[in-house]
Amino acid sequence: MPLPESRTIPDLLKEQAARYRDVEALVGGQQRFTYTSLHERVKAFARGLMALGLGKGSRIAILMGNTPEWVIADLAICSIGGVMISVNTWIRSRELVYILDHSDADALIFVDRFLKYDYAAMLGELEPHQQTLPRLQRLIHVGESGYPGSTRFEDVFLLGTNVPPEELDRLSASIDPEDFAYVLYTSGSTSTPKGVQLRHYPLIENMWHLGNRMHVVPGDRLWLAVSLYWATGCENALFNALTHGACMVLQEHFEPAEALRLIEAERCTLFYGMANMAQQLYEHPDRAKRDLSSLRSGGTSGSPEQIQRVVELGAKEICHIYGLTETYGNCNVSDGRLDPRDKVFASVGKPLPCVIQRIARPDTLEPCAVGEVGEIQVKRFASIGYYKDDEHNRHAYTQDGYLKTGDLGHYDDEGYLYFRGRIKEMIKTGGINVAPAEVEDILRQQRGVALAYVVGVPDPVRDQIVGAVIVPDGSVGEAELEQSLRTELRKLLAAYKLPKLYRFVEESKLTLTSTGKLQKNRLFEFFQDAHA
Repeated sequence: MPLPESRTIPDLLKEQAARYRDVEALVGGQQRFTYTSLHERVKAFARGLMALGLGKGSRIAILMGNTPEWVIADLAICSIGGVMISVNTWIRSRELVYILDHSDADALIFVDRFLKYDYAAMLGELEPHQQTLPRLQRLIHVGESGYPGSTRFEDVFLLGTNVPPEELDRLSASIDPEDFAYVLYTSGSTSTPKGVQLRHYPLIENMWHLGNRMHVVPGDRLWLAVSLYWATGCENALFNALTHGACMVLQEHFEPAEALRLIEAERCTLFYGMANMAQQLYEHPDRAKRDLSSLRSGGTSGSPEQIQRVVELGAKEICHIYGLTETYGNCNVSDGRLDPRDKVFASVGKPLPCVIQRIARPDTLEPCAVGEVGEIQVKRFASIGYYKDDEHNRHAYTQDGYLKTGDLGHYDDEGYLYFRGRIKEMIKTGGINVAPAEVEDILRQQRGVALAYVVGVPDPVRDQIVGAVIVPDGSVGEAELEQSLRTELRKLLAAYKLPKLYRFVEESKLTLTSTGKLQKNRLFEFFQDAHA
């Protein structure tokens, strides 16, 4: 299908509303919107934001679960030339004040409570706002309860009736495709979160190429329980759907029984979820009672065994995705329909057609040969820098303009990319580097192993030794499995790469980030007894 002509988000909404009119665009809870009604709702809310004194350059944060209000607010902010700041729903007071202050947020759109989090109470902990958040001028709340002085979300639409539509049209027309639309804050597992700046036109173009790789067509229905605040939600899923005339079916937060019900009831065709979600859906007793035959394609990441679970759920054309927030969601995607199965499962696919990418030696920046592991570096599309963070910007880019992802990988002779872990995860044992991904690949091929992860464990003699965390498949006892692994790996790996320590755990014991990714830096905890 043709690339949309639009290069800004308000123009995209206008173009797709004219093209798809009565096609459903957004479903969440009891609310349903066609492309026409979504466009009208976004414009009405945008005019309300203008009535509150917000406009081009305003920086407006969103804090809530996956609801239509999130999407409407996001698109309205972009339609007035503002910058949308997404806030992690797992946030604490300390992190909230940091992000609102660092981002220079002029306004916050929030729900008072979500799951166990009381955001209104958090705002109270930040008083007096005039001192802690001097730039924050507006609070807008979803629902009946809010915070003293905040405006109801629904009342924003009423305020907008006083703003002529032509004023919004003029403001939207003044937006340049190169203008910033988003600042998304990374998780900050090792430091304070970094604000990734993203522009209008790459959100459109990159996601259109992504959807083409997934063979998305008008009328497809994308199940989304991955949080909208995360890049997979508000970059990847949202603009994949919008550029292809598809519908986003929102689940406010992930719960497997409800997810199975929703996929069946809404006849979702696209699966968007992480490995831990697929595991819970696969193992849930309701799966046998639900008709998931509508599933076809979508995106996920994980080991070949984890991706196979998604196939068995019904998404036989599932695509293996790779990317960072900084690379507009995804830069590499396997083609679940056309690529050979081994390429879909083991590789993360070829770069999208719009992407400029290379594998380089981190120390010299010389290009790596086919099969040689180096750093994955991306020039297009990539964020041009972190907001108010000159220190990180100095180290994040090469002199010739490539983003240094910090990820390791290699190409095969057909141009498929194989992810090989993080540079920071490299294990140094006896002065020699060991890539965890190489050992993990060998371990996962062994009988009795469902999942395998490798981490460096401090050692007084070798600096580090290799520790292996194994999720058994249940076919072999742990003692027998460990002996078998030690025997077989001696035949396959150099001595310095061999795991010296093994730990056997249930998959549910693996610690995940708020976005469903494995926290590899927490694997060391399984070896604390050995370290002591």
